Amino acid sequence: MRLIHTSDWHLGQNFYTRSRAPEHQAFLNWLLEAVERHQVDAIIVAGDIFDTGSPPSYARELYNRFVVQLQGIGCELHVLGGNHDSVATLNESRELLACLNTRVYAGTDVQATMMHCRDGSAGAVLCPIPYLRPRDIIRSQAGLSGAEKQQQLLEAMTDYYQQCWQAACALRGDQSLPVVATGHLTTVGASKSDAVRDIYIGTLEAFPARNFPPADYIALGHIHRPQRIGGSEHIRYSGSPIPLSFDETGAAKSVNLVTFSHGALESVTPLEVPVSQPLAVVKGSFGEIENQLAAWRDAPAQPTTWLDIEVVTDDYLHDIQKKIQHITESLPVEIILLRRSREQRQRALERLHSETLSELSVEDVFERRLALETLDEPHQERLRALLRETLHGLDEEASV
Repeated sequence: MRLIHTSDWHLGQNFYTRSRAPEHQAFLNWLLEAVERHQVDAIIVAGDIFDTGSPPSYARELYNRFVVQLQGIGCELHVLGGNHDSVATLNESRELLACLNTRVYAGTDVQATMMHCRDGSAGAVLCPIPYLRPRDIIRSQAGLSGAEKQQQLLEAMTDYYQQCWQAACALRGDQSLPVVATGHLTTVGASKSDAVRDIYIGTLEAFPARNFPPADYIALGHIHRPQRIGGSEHIRYSGSPIPLSFDETGAAKSVNLVTFSHGALESVTPLEVPVSQPLAVVKGSFGEIENQLAAWRDAPAQPTTWLDIEVVTDDYLHDIQKKIQHITESLPVEIILLRRSREQRQRALERLHSETLSELSVEDVFERRLALETLDEPHQERLRALLRETLHGLDEEASV
C-alpha cells in the first residue's frame, strides 16, 4: 500500500490581510497530480485542515472541491481534526463525505478503521487519533498540583493511544497488514515555528515519543516543519504544505510518500511542494537592506515576493520606511511587514523605562509607541493623521 501523509493545510488563513487561497489551490492541484503520478491509495491529513473553527466559504469550497476531485481518481481521504479545527464544523459533513471515499475523524468517538488500496483490498489498519482536548479524555480533580495534572494528562493520552492500538490489532486479526497511527500534538524535541500555537499549556507541553504504541508508521501534525522524531524513521511530522509564517521560509515544504510492503514499512520519501508564492526575510541596517533588495533587481515580474523587512537601527522607522518604499517601487516585491527587529524593540522598551514624560513631547511618546508595532506604512500614516487631528482639536478647544 502507498499513502501520502500531510497536515496543517490551514485553509482560509489570513496572512497579514492577504489571502492564501491561490497558494492552497496550487498545492491541491499539485497534490492531485502527485496522487496520480505515484498511484497513491490513500491520503492522511493529520489535523488543521482549516485555519479557524469557522472557516470562510472559499476555504470550504477548496476543501469540498478537492474531495470530489480525489474521489474521481479512486484515492481514499482520511481527515483528522486539529487544534485549529472545530469538531462541529468537521462533523457537519462527515456522513456526506463518507459517500465520497472520505473519512473524517474530528472527536474522540472514533474507532480503528481499515484503509483500502485502489483495487478495494485491505491495505492497512488506521488508528485515527485527532487532536485530544484534555476535557475529552480526563476528568478535572480538585487539589491536584501542576505536576500531578501533567501526569494525569500524560497517562490519559497514553491510555487512549493504547486502546486504539489494541482495537486496530483486533481489527487486523491474522492478516499481514501494517498499522498506521496519527496524532496532532507536540512531541518532545520537535522544532516549532512562529505560526505554531502552543497546546497543553499549563499541563502537558509535549508528548514523549516512547509513549506511542508500536505502530508501523505514526503520521503527526501540528508542527509545521517536516521532521523525524527521536531519529525514528516511522514517527514523522510532514509539516505544512506552504509557509505559514515568515520564519518558515528558506526550507522546503513537503508531504511524505509512505510505502508499505508485506505488512511492514518499506520507505518514506518526502515529496517537495512547489513554491507558488515566494516569501523572504530581509534584515539589517538601511544600507544592508538596500544591498539585499538588489537581488530582486533583475528578477521576473511574476510572481512577486512577499517581504518581511526587519530594521536593525536606532533611526526613526518612519524615515527608513519612506526610503525602503522608494527602493522597492520598481522591484517585483510586496512589503508585508516592515518593523524593527525584536532586539531593537526590546531596547526601545528599555529606553522608555529610563525616560520620563516630562522629557518627551506627545509626538515623541506616540512615535516611540508606534515603533513597537508591526504595522504597515499606510496604517501608521492613518494613525499619525488621527493624532494630528486630535491634537489640532485640543488646541482649538484650549484657545476658546
